[in-house]
Amino acid sequence: MQNFISAILPVFNEEKSLKELHERLVETLQKTGLPFEIIFVNDGSSDRTPQVLEELTPAKIIHLKRNFGQTVALGVGVRQAQGNILITIDADLENDPNDIPLLLEKLNEGYDVVSGWRKKRWAGAVFSRRLPSIMANKFLSFAGGVKIHDFGCTLKAYRREMFDNISFSGDMHRLLLAYMARQGAKIAEIPVNFTPRRFGKSKYGAKRIFDVLVDILAFYFFEKYHNRVLHFFSAAGVFCFILSFLIFLIMLYYKFFLGMMFVQTPLPILTVSFVIVGFQLILMGLIAELVYRSSKHKDSSNLTYVKKEIINN
Repeated sequence: MQNFISAILPVFNEEKSLKELHERLVETLQKTGLPFEIIFVNDGSSDRTPQVLEELTPAKIIHLKRNFGQTVALGVGVRQAQGNILITIDADLENDPNDIPLLLEKLNEGYDVVSGWRKKRWAGAVFSRRLPSIMANKFLSFAGGVKIHDFGCTLKAYRREMFDNISFSGDMHRLLLAYMARQGAKIAEIPVNFTPRRFGKSKYGAKRIFDVLVDILAFYFFEKYHNRVLHFFSAAGVFCFILSFLIFLIMLYYKFFLGMMFVQTPLPILTVSFVIVGFQLILMGLIAELVYRSSKHKDSSNLTYVKKEIINN
């Protein structure tokens, strides 16, 4: 079966870059000789992005009802894509469409995912941007078990089946490779071009560091305990019971060896509090286990996100 390429571009307030990006993308994809589609997912833009998108041909334009974030926009694009090879790329012209054939060439070597590496991205900002970026990517690589230098690069090529068991939620797009690696995906990375943003401003700030840490914590928790939630809460509950018992022993020591009344210390309150918290954690675990076993797989294919879809041929 001949390969079919779906290029997916989440877009938020990028009106000035879209026409040039579309022209370069169409030109590059035509050179591959493969059938293709270009999917723009407008993530609730507040500028002229919707109007500019609807002037582009060929393209499939999906307008979301509001700004849901890059993860949802990417998920909607993936679920609407028809191709067996999916290309994701930023809409701000920082990624070079001319690198797409290199990704496809590497994909044809037997890999499931090929990720771009913006090797010279922060060459002029070693301490302010490059060093923090290197540290963050090493941390992500260690936590996710994937030897990748640039998790933040949107320019990637995927085989369609890599998304079969992926649930898009929160801001998990940063850890897509980690989730896929846990499912056995064969992942490669190649250097790609990077062009500093010419229009608008970056959507990322200092808050991104906190978001990444939360994403890693969520990844670790769900990967380790997603099918045994009760184990996690039960362990936490037992830990609280142990603390309560130890505090109770200290309370008895103060009473019978030091002659202190129970009411002279906060230990009785702590003992009772840890017992109550322990029971609550175990009950939470039971409820979480019940919800997990009765729930069905949910992700951003839910069309409640979509406001309008337009296909320009």
